[in-house]
Amino acid sequence: MNESGKRHNRSASPLDEEEAGRLLDANRERLHLYASLLASYSGKLRLTGPSDPEVIMDEHILDCLFSVSLLPVEGAVIDVGSGGGLPGIVWALCRPGLVVTLLDSVKKKCVALEEMSLELGLENVRVVDTRCEDHARERRESYDCAAARAVASTDVLLEYLSPLVSAGGSIICFKGPKHLEEIETIEDEWHLLGLGNFKRYKYEIASKKRYILEWKKTGNTPGEYPRKVGIAEKRRWWRC
Repeated sequence: MNESGKRHNRSASPLDEEEAGRLLDANRERLHLYASLLASYSGKLRLTGPSDPEVIMDEHILDCLFSVSLLPVEGAVIDVGSGGGLPGIVWALCRPGLVVTLLDSVKKKCVALEEMSLELGLENVRVVDTRCEDHARERRESYDCAAARAVASTDVLLEYLSPLVSAGGSIICFKGPKHLEEIETIEDEWHLLGLGNFKRYKYEIASKKRYILEWKKTGNTPGEYPRKVGIAEKRRWWRC
């Protein structure tokens, strides 16, 4: 492993088990209801991999709890490519002072997000049915935090998310163990998007290694980003 890999391997948990347990206990009833709601869409709409509410709880909802301590108590945050509302709905439940935007370009998923938010009594959630590239032009640098979970490679996510966040805010990406090469490729370049102060947090969920990657927005993102739909994956910003 090179020096970069060694540096990124020094990780700390953003949320200890005691804090995760407190959040779970405080929101247990609605979190379990949320897991059941996600499971109810199985066979009709793919919102999560597993269809068992307990597996959804253990592998997905608990995973999202490990990021709550990185959020502001109040403000505006956005979950990009929200799908079934992970992490956005979990954040809305645990941080009622936040206004949480759930963004997805699939209309059926947006309808499901609206239905689940209503069933959970969440008044601090807004669902937006559009592409991230289009929304970033409409709401440029207007969020305190932007997140994505299992959407795309890290470099593509940074082009999607960085234009959404105001200076001083943060970007959060949920990743599995194969993310390190993605980081090493762009670690000397993400300042070009106005990002810095990178941190990597390591933890385990259901005996699986998980990682949260966090950047702070240290400056403005150049106006050319995000580019038009599809370009981020075809022509990587750090190669331009």
